[in-house]
Amino acid sequence: MLEQINFTTKSILDKTNQFRPEVGIILGTGLGGLVKEINTEFVIPYGEIPNFPVSTVEGHSGKLIFGELGGKKVMAMQGRFHFYEGYTMHQITFPVRVMKALGAHTLVVSNASGGMNPSFEIGEIMLINDQINLFPTNPLIGPNISELGPRFLDMSEPYDKKLIAKAHEIAKSNNIKVSEGSYAGLTGPCFETPAEYRYIARIGADTVGMSTVPEVIVARHGGMRVFGVSIVTDLGVEGKIVEVTHEEVQHIAASAEPKMSLIVREVIRSM
Repeated sequence: MLEQINFTTKSILDKTNQFRPEVGIILGTGLGGLVKEINTEFVIPYGEIPNFPVSTVEGHSGKLIFGELGGKKVMAMQGRFHFYEGYTMHQITFPVRVMKALGAHTLVVSNASGGMNPSFEIGEIMLINDQINLFPTNPLIGPNISELGPRFLDMSEPYDKKLIAKAHEIAKSNNIKVSEGSYAGLTGPCFETPAEYRYIARIGADTVGMSTVPEVIVARHGGMRVFGVSIVTDLGVEGKIVEVTHEEVQHIAASAEPKMSLIVREVIRSM
């Protein structure tokens, strides 16, 4: 894996005039518009990057964006990879390894999610403070490469508490309502059944989705700080569960995106 990471890193540096990001960003379903906030210097389609998978999901355009956001050099994934697309955990998280190799010290992740917390509403912005891995595997399974991180990873603080506190300050000063809670990651691509929603809520999750958890594990394995935001696009609360489509999820996520973008931009500025 090290050879692949190094080869891909060199290729990107060659294509971007040796651009070295401080922050890596992964944009989830319907949330790709944050790139409009970036003063873009370079754009590389995934298909032109060695060893990169190609996003196959509507709402995930499949480009790496390099530029400036909040006064920091950033590298943004406009479109992520999912386990349900048939990719391995190593493929899904490979871009995070490359972000770290390029110089990024912090990972910012966003996603669309189902909300199980009874107090949540459609369009709710939740700052992620913890996560539950309900995928059938883990991206760290297999031989450990010590240059990338420790064999046994401490996950007592998957999401950076100082960045969460800063996000609360930013939201309050801009009159943006935010919540805080935990996110459970499942394989998808099915949306959850009512019984599954009840199960996930009872084991401690406030939201649920089909991404994020693997990338965060690998970011922490590499010693990166992590800040995560989840937009609630449907409710898994008993009595409020309705039929959900991917198009509705995209629409709701896009409507909440300007607020999320402001928070992310200002959190990055504060780093």
